Amino acid sequence: MGLPLAGLTFLAAPTDLQQEKQGGAGMWFAARELLHGLGATVVHRQAAEDPPADVIDPAPTVDPPSALAWARSGAMALTGPADGAPLAPDVAIMERLDGAMAVFRLLAATRGQRVDVDAGALLGERAAISGLTRGGPRSAGGGARLLPTRDGWVAVNLARASDLDLLPAWLSIAGNDHYQNHPVGPWDAVTTAFARLSARCVVSQGQLLGLPVAEVAQPESAARDEQARARGQRFPFAPFLLDGIPIGGVPPGTGHRPVPSTKPILVVDLSSLWAGPLCAHLLGLAGARVVKVESVRRPDGARSGPKMFFDLLHAGHDSVALDLHTPEGRAALIRLIGRADVVIEASRPRALTQLGINPAELLARHSTLTWVSITGYGRTGPWCQRVAFGDDAAAAAGLVAVGPDGTPMFLADAVADPVTGLYAAVAALACVVGGGGHHVDIALREAAGSLLGTRPRLPRRDPGARWSPVSVSDSDSGPGLDGDRTGGWFVDAAGARAPVLLPRHRTPPGTASTLGADTARVLAELAGSRPG
Repeated sequence: MGLPLAGLTFLAAPTDLQQEKQGGAGMWFAARELLHGLGATVVHRQAAEDPPADVIDPAPTVDPPSALAWARSGAMALTGPADGAPLAPDVAIMERLDGAMAVFRLLAATRGQRVDVDAGALLGERAAISGLTRGGPRSAGGGARLLPTRDGWVAVNLARASDLDLLPAWLSIAGNDHYQNHPVGPWDAVTTAFARLSARCVVSQGQLLGLPVAEVAQPESAARDEQARARGQRFPFAPFLLDGIPIGGVPPGTGHRPVPSTKPILVVDLSSLWAGPLCAHLLGLAGARVVKVESVRRPDGARSGPKMFFDLLHAGHDSVALDLHTPEGRAALIRLIGRADVVIEASRPRALTQLGINPAELLARHSTLTWVSITGYGRTGPWCQRVAFGDDAAAAAGLVAVGPDGTPMFLADAVADPVTGLYAAVAALACVVGGGGHHVDIALREAAGSLLGTRPRLPRRDPGARWSPVSVSDSDSGPGLDGDRTGGWFVDAAGARAPVLLPRHRTPPGTASTLGADTARVLAELAGSRPG
């Protein structure tokens, strides 16, 4: 079929081109690369020209130094040791995320929608709502650790009660049977056991038990391992696969078959936690109707988390609850999918198979359907059944911060989750604008790894950045510079100075529906049946 935006042209203003020549528009480099990967043409308009009616003219922008952009996003305050200065990796993370958000805004504009969301703020919204802080090798959420092994480092995520239940078995396999009697706690037992094992051994044993554990990989090595090769990836990572091929390697196709901007978009969201719901939330901001579908026996675990965060991502969405263990519940789900323009799911392949759902068959049956699969390592390849969450998936790609002594530290809060949610939303909306009929396969590891660009090794602490604590003179020099709002630090880079802002969050537009509140109405309207 080719690429969804083949035949669509976007205009860049002359001021943007000038900024690119000066090296100050990394955001537009990233946006242009993403648009090209989706099949669009990007041209530069001369100063005296008026833009044609069928193209989009992006507003000019100037990118700050990478360290300053990271500081202003709120993510820097979540990166680094708990008892020291925050860290900024020497890689243009925010430029790439801002570029992705710019593309999303342009695509939303083709449908007459204005989306005003700051990409950087997305990284810290959960932390801002929950009051999370940086912990260095301990994740902001507290459930994950970066631990040394005999020959490297691993990221271990024990955020679920079931993960802790499996620890005795894991440590027994590792040759440590003293977990129950350990005098301090589980993390000390794990640290002691892993120090004498290889990273590969730790990961293989943990994944065998279904635990989210990953080796902290060098970026170039990650993009060339057996999983990456099986998925057609190469260094640097593409953020997602489109119809089984990494973006950038898909033939352009024959042309663009646009969906009328007045046609409503129906999104059926089968995902949970953060990345998938963020994708659905952003599509909702772009004008889509979102129907969230949950199992009555196993609803979204985020419902038991901070209510404000759940409301932020789900307010305004319909809530449908089905018993997917019954034929009637599964049939109702299939009928809902048959009415959807976009389906978002975040299940490992075997879970969909158990439900009798085959994305390839549904895409063949519904030519305008866009299917978005979000997994830890991808729907294909030898690691397709592996478990991953945002912190460990980022570490598996090499997206970590590195302290002055070489110790890896987590970057922001479960960074792979919001990054994946944003890229998934861009890909989904591009497919809708192009008429649908595509499968977006996005892995947390690959989306996170794409932010590293061509950096082959773990990103160092930015050598051009200097940190200093907020002083009395800083606090008195103007509004918004108090230690409470800056997290107590300033960063200097490229002759400029900026406060290290604390993470922030938007105000939820309302309250999320209770579980299954809209089931009867939605099924009567869209599935032609009452719930079974």
